[in-house]
Amino acid sequence: MSQLLTAGDPAPAFQLPTTKGGAASLSEYSGRYLVLFFYPKDDTEVCTREAVAFSGMQSRFSRKGAKLLGVSRDSLADHTAFAKKHSLTVRLGSDEDGAVCNAYGVWAEKQLYGRKFMGIVRSTFLIGPDGLIRRVWRNVRVPNHVDAVMTELDVQT
Repeated sequence: MSQLLTAGDPAPAFQLPTTKGGAASLSEYSGRYLVLFFYPKDDTEVCTREAVAFSGMQSRFSRKGAKLLGVSRDSLADHTAFAKKHSLTVRLGSDEDGAVCNAYGVWAEKQLYGRKFMGIVRSTFLIGPDGLIRRVWRNVRVPNHVDAVMTELDVQT
């Protein structure tokens, strides 16, 4: 297993198809903050709450010069349906082959009701305008998480 990314590490480059048209790449966000959040599955209860919370705060993040990008291994079609169903404004990237999840160390063994399986560990990365990771949240609990990310962005800017 590779070493987990931490604050100060360069953010791994990526390119993903997105719900807002075209592909998202790390270089596209150069010079601004990026909140990159990984979530397990579209249209599940907790993932929906997280995406809705980020969408609801999107304008506050924008005022701070930060962009938001949510990533899961769901297809672009699933992302589009998810965004439409829940009126999400946040951009969603599709990592079907898992390359970006692997690069960020969020694809890992999980356990639920005694069953072990591979999946996305809910994680958020605050990436600075210089492309360096400023803060990492792993095993995210959704209540108050978006507020915590905003508070950290306030400290950074």
